Formats: sequence, C-alpha cells, structure tokens
Amino acid sequence: MSAEQTAAPESPALQPEVTARWQARFRAPRVSLPDWAQDAPHRSLYSSDVSGVVEQYAWDRQADSHRKVTDRPNGTLIGTLSPDGATIWWFADTDGDEFGVWMTQPFAGGDDTVAVPEVEAAYPAGLEVGRSLVAIGRSTDDGSELWLAPSGGSPRVFYRHADPASVDALTRDDELLVISHSEHGDPRYPALRVLRAGDTTLDEPAVVAEKWDGEGRGLHALEFGPLPGDRRLLVGHERRGREELLLWEVAADTETVIELDLPGDVTAGWYPDGSALLVGHDHAARTELYRYDLGTGELERLDTPQGVVRGATARPDGTVELAWSSSERPPVIRRADGPVVLSVSAEEPPPAYPVEDRWVPGPGGDVHALLVRPEGPAPYATAFLVHGGPEAADDDSYRARRAAYVDAGYAVVHVNYRGSTGYGSAWRDALTGRPGLTELEDVGAVYDALVAEGIVDPQRAILSGGSWGGFLTLLGLGTQPERWAAGIAEVPVADYLAAYEDEMEGLRAYDRALFGGSPEEKRDVYVRSSPITYVDAVAAPVLVVAGANDPRCPIRQIDNYLGRLQELGKEHEVYRFDAGHGSLVIEETIRQVETALDFALRTVPPGPVLPRQDGGPSGR
Repeated sequence: MSAEQTAAPESPALQPEVTARWQARFRAPRVSLPDWAQDAPHRSLYSSDVSGVVEQYAWDRQADSHRKVTDRPNGTLIGTLSPDGATIWWFADTDGDEFGVWMTQPFAGGDDTVAVPEVEAAYPAGLEVGRSLVAIGRSTDDGSELWLAPSGGSPRVFYRHADPASVDALTRDDELLVISHSEHGDPRYPALRVLRAGDTTLDEPAVVAEKWDGEGRGLHALEFGPLPGDRRLLVGHERRGREELLLWEVAADTETVIELDLPGDVTAGWYPDGSALLVGHDHAARTELYRYDLGTGELERLDTPQGVVRGATARPDGTVELAWSSSERPPVIRRADGPVVLSVSAEEPPPAYPVEDRWVPGPGGDVHALLVRPEGPAPYATAFLVHGGPEAADDDSYRARRAAYVDAGYAVVHVNYRGSTGYGSAWRDALTGRPGLTELEDVGAVYDALVAEGIVDPQRAILSGGSWGGFLTLLGLGTQPERWAAGIAEVPVADYLAAYEDEMEGLRAYDRALFGGSPEEKRDVYVRSSPITYVDAVAAPVLVVAGANDPRCPIRQIDNYLGRLQELGKEHEVYRFDAGHGSLVIEETIRQVETALDFALRTVPPGPVLPRQDGGPSGR
C-alpha cells in the first residue's frame, strides 16, 4: 500500500490524555541561551517558539523588555548581535531551504534591511560582526567565497576556493581575522589561517599565521581573547585522539596546550576578564562545566545537575548562564548557581523518562546505548531511534519525541554508533570509506544484545531516524530485513548518487572526504552504501517523511526511492511538508510525530506479548 498523506489523523490507539501529554511537551515554549552584546551586555538576543514558530527575540535586561524581531511563516533560526548591541543580524532563507542573505534590524525596532547588498544569496559560511567591519562567508555550488565589508568602504571578496571555508573569529579591534579552510581536500579536518583584515585582498592575502595539524586532525577556532589588543586565540584540537584545547598566540605564532584530566571531549569559551576559561566537558552522554584559571591552572567544577548543557556563557559579573535539561526534566535557562534566568511562559511541559546506560560489545569496540522502558513487563515493542549527523550523539537530555514513543507504550533505544561524537576521534572516523554499513553493525549489535537480555521483542522492533538517521533507517531495512518490523525515515538520504548531485556543495565536499572521492571516482562505494541498492530486500512497511525544500536530503532522490518501492509493490506511506530539513513550526512538527506514531501503532502495536495457543509468544 502507498499513501500520500498531507495531514495525519490522531491515532485511535492512544487515549486522549496520552495524546495531550506528548503534544504538551512539544507545545510548551522554549528559548535558546541568550547571546549578549560584548560592549552592551544588557542587550541580548535569543530564539524562541513561544509564538508557535521559532523566531528571534530582543531582550533589554535593564528594562526587562522583550520584543519579537522576526516573523516569518517557516521561522528564523540564526541571529546575532553587533558588539555595541545596536544592530541585530539575522539570516533570511526561503521556506527553510537555508539559502538566503543576511538582514539587519535596529535593536530597538525598525525596518529590516539587506545587510550587504553586494553579497548575493547563498548558504551561510560564517559571520563575524566587528566594530568597524563585517566578515561574511557564503557557500554555493561553485565553492566558498568570503567577503569583508568595512564601515564606510566597499565590500570586497578576500577569499575564494572550490573547497569549503568559513569565517570563524575576529579580534576585538577588528585587526585580525581567522578563517578555516580545507584546501588540503578534507573539510572534516579544517586548517586555520589568520589574516590582517584591513590589508587582505583576493590577490594579496595578508597572512599573519597558519596552523594545520595534518591529515585526520581538525582545528577549530573558538574565539579570540576578550581584552583590548588580545591576540590569544582559543582553539580546539584533537592531537591525542579527542577534542581538547590550546591557546594560540597568533602574533608570536606560539601555542600553549591545555591538558585537562578529563576523559571526554572538551570545548570552552572565555570569561570576560580574560583570566579564565569556561570549559564544557562531554562524556558518556552527559555534560559537566568547569572554570579553568589560566594563571594557576586550577580546574573548578561548577555545581550543575546531571544532564546535558546545550550552551553556556560567562557574564561580565562572573556569573555563568547555561541551557540545561535532562532526560526527565525539561529545558531551562538558568545560572550555574541555580536561579532561572529567562522564561517566556509559566507553562512547563510534563516530565519525561529516565534513560538507562548500556555498553554492548561491538565489532569496533564497546557501543554506548541508552534505553528507556515503558510500563509493564519485557520484552517490549521497541523503537530504535537513531540520531543524525553522523557527527552527533544521543544523550541524557529532554527529548519530546523519545517521550512520545514511551507514552505510546514502546521501549526506546538510542545507539551512539561509530561515527558519533563524544567517544574520541577514532570512533567518530571509523565509518570513513564504509558509511552506513559500519553504523548499522553497531545498531545490530545493540539489537542482538537487548533481544538476548529479554528487553526487545525481536518481532516488534522499529527502526527510525531523521537525516543521517533516516539514511540509516532505509539502509537498515534493506540490509537487515530480518531485524525490523517497520521503518520510519524522516528527511533521509535514500539514493546517494542522486543526493550527491542535488545537495549543497558543502555536503558534497563532506561526502567526497567520507567516501574517499566523488561518485565518478568511487561509484562502487556510493552504490554499496546507498539505500536504493537494497530496496528489493525491504520486507517491512516503511513511512518516509520528506521536506519539499530540503537542501541536505533533496526531494528528487527520495522520490527515486519511493518510485522503486511503488514499482516493487512494497508497503509504504509518504508524508510531505512544505519546508526544508525539518520544520521550525511547532504544529507541523506535531503533525509529523502524529503521522509517525499512527504508522507505528498500526504496523507494530505495543503492549504485552500475548501467548499463542501452543504456548509460545505471539508475533506482531
């Protein structure tokens, strides 16, 4: 059966109070960690879905006044403030396609203006707003182009290359600018270049310093020191096989490696007085925060509850603000010492469910998985919700979608397969040359272990994910048909050869690095990892959710896969929405989750396993 759906009915299998509870988690308004202007810290900018759509909001902390800055049908995700707090910059794409231009609006309100008309629409590749100039990165099918727009001067291109590049950091006095580039051919491991912003041109780049750690080792410019004349650049590196920190004194081209006795990946930002770093430590699906004193080397842990920090910032008064949640408790913007900093509504979503850690032996080492159990005895109908990225990870944070499946009666399993971040560089890079199939080996290992443990009912397992997780879902249905009773693939890669042709150039460059070359050079590798290659073997019903304007997983390659399912008479359903790689509209997100739950409940009903007449367990 094939059903092209435009709206999903409420599943009749769920009680109204259950539906109301999971939907309340999505509808409860959320806010991002407020950004603040360096020279006017009372002026902040944050994003929120309080209107039902994610938009940008200005917050004057002195007056405690809030103002909606943007108002667009499909929302506005990206914004920042000028250092003096006078101007808001926000990115205007079209219906979620991520292709657009930077706009500006006065902090106090007023008309929107195209920030730099000479810079044509493109995919964003970094933005650094200074006091006397702005650096803008743009990416197109022709590669990367970086612009400088000095106050009172003519904008100019200062860098152009076929491979990905971006603007990353600017000194407080606007003298030095850092760009990351992949001229060596692999955008997964960028190199850094420091330029004198006022002097650099396309023909005569004013290079101050360069840094590259070689093949397989990336460098990430975090930010320059906050003091006047500060030439210290905080850099993330992975020389010891995980994300760590160093300080690069770019004027002298010397560096100080910061060695912290912490087992996981670390990142950091500056305290405003320049004397210390605010360190974020991610390990085993959870986050810790520390203050690192640059003078004494003392590392002091900040007292935050167990969970996940999505962002943190140190304010001029020394307080630390952070965005925190846990698998049970909803997100909150709070100070490290406890008080809530920002809330746009008295409404709080229902609590969710705790996660259990599982470490399972896999073909490439122990695999970390997270498990949530519903009420009732095992074995359970189970939804394996696999994350996207692939350079991402599932964690102990509040997830409304996860909780919706548990509300509906399913166990949920997350697998931080090889390719995930937070487990070291070797784990992250293990899928190189064999993407998709490598990750699914780890998913299969966790599946087998939990079946053997009696937790997962092997006849009632769903595979589901979005983006790279959607790719893994379709690939898993074709390469592991014996494991999966249904699949739900949201905004997936379905036909890799066609996806490569249509996706944004930055992703094509990423794919070339991941697969070892272009489809012309490595066609067999792309074919081996493409879900459409295995569509004949798909045995389970599948739901595909697709965005009409998606630049990352474009619609044509999804239609190719759906066409093959139709030709083969495979049971499938389709839900299309008019946006890009997901939606910033809350009601649209709820419709997509309704569609997925309805499909799951019809194809793989949860609940206890009923005995057969012969005494054995029943099937689905």
